[in-house]
Amino acid sequence: MTASASECSAGHHAYDEKLARLVAELRMQGSSAAGLAKKTSNLFRDRVARRRPRVDLSGFNRILSVDRAAGTVECEGMATYADIAAATLAQGLMPCVVPQLKSITIGGAAAGVGIESSSFRYGLVHETLLAIDMLLADGSIVTCTRENEHRDLFFGFPNSYGTLGYALKIKAMAVPARRYVQLTHVRHRDSAEYFADLEQRCCSDADFVDGTVFSAAEMYITIGRFVDACPFVSDYTFEHIYYRSIREKTIDYLTAEDYIWRWDTDWFWCSKNLYAQNPLVRRLLGKHRLNSVTYARIMRWNSKWGITRALSRISATRDEPVIQDVDIPVASAPGFLAFLLREIGILPIWICPIRAYDPASSFPLYKLQPQTLYINFGFWDTIRGGEPKPPGYYNRRIERKVQELGGIKSLYSDGYFPEDEFWKIYGGATYSVLKQRYDPKGALPDLYQKCVLRQ
Repeated sequence: MTASASECSAGHHAYDEKLARLVAELRMQGSSAAGLAKKTSNLFRDRVARRRPRVDLSGFNRILSVDRAAGTVECEGMATYADIAAATLAQGLMPCVVPQLKSITIGGAAAGVGIESSSFRYGLVHETLLAIDMLLADGSIVTCTRENEHRDLFFGFPNSYGTLGYALKIKAMAVPARRYVQLTHVRHRDSAEYFADLEQRCCSDADFVDGTVFSAAEMYITIGRFVDACPFVSDYTFEHIYYRSIREKTIDYLTAEDYIWRWDTDWFWCSKNLYAQNPLVRRLLGKHRLNSVTYARIMRWNSKWGITRALSRISATRDEPVIQDVDIPVASAPGFLAFLLREIGILPIWICPIRAYDPASSFPLYKLQPQTLYINFGFWDTIRGGEPKPPGYYNRRIERKVQELGGIKSLYSDGYFPEDEFWKIYGGATYSVLKQRYDPKGALPDLYQKCVLRQ
């Protein structure tokens, strides 16, 4: 059923009150929204410490309404997908695309790039949004939709990473969800056949499609379908580890909630770097600490105090973090996989197909060809070696290969693009127009300054 009218009214009333307080505070301080004060982040790039005015939007974190009949969910920008998924599943719905980690906020996914195994059907998170209330750099607030006078900002906000403003409230599409998800893991040993089959699966009636590459001869497609009943239910939230099950089972079943968060418990497989896959460490941490929030806190602590950097200096190794998600046209996917296996060597690799939900819509800062199926490759680890190399040596090789194959790279992690190349890829001409209209005084850093120069 749909949330009651009184609950929706109360939620929107509380939002209006917070909005009025925010505007009053900004006016009283005579400050702009020059930076966002956040305790958590899902960005994997450090930034240069700078003193600048900060606006605290952490209180804008509530679910305002879930409308089953209309197939929509409305929530504040700092609402996490953990809360959004819980609220919608209770009403028999789920957001069209739920990014993999519980701590990701809907505002963050809208300003960045959010993807999951439903993206072959619904595209990226921003393609499923209907309206955004935005706090601009000068402290003013505008509502953006696909049709109104701020439609340029609606389409330009995705991949702007808070350099044009911040989302205060978002209305998004939601689709029916059932109680369980049946998983089928299909193994391939040849990359050309693997990606051809993956493309075919994206034309089926599946609800979810993604994949995992363990080696050049061990590649899996995972097909998920909603079901109302099942013979058993697996649990990968504590003692058992989801990604290992892909190699062990042909058929599996999860609750809808556990399917949505199947990658969160072990940060895909990156929890191994924190020894959290060791059974003893796992029990010491406890079930409630096995999640991306805990791992991100450890990562931030390590980044602040430089423990890993110090160990690298002591051991005289030349370590380079390679934390990347890139989108490659399916026709070029076998070639890109061969490049990764030959020259980068990080395994496993997450595979997720994407196709534009509405081919008529264009998002200029993250432009994908509307009729093309893309394959997202997610690979996250540190490359260790003794030979000195220029900063970002491997990351820059990946950037060049992605461009060569007609793909595009997400900007949530380290980038090494020259500035002219960056703006050609990420809509520089359109971005300049948006920046002039919505942040003419340059109170916020521009996209290159933030994502490559780390300002």
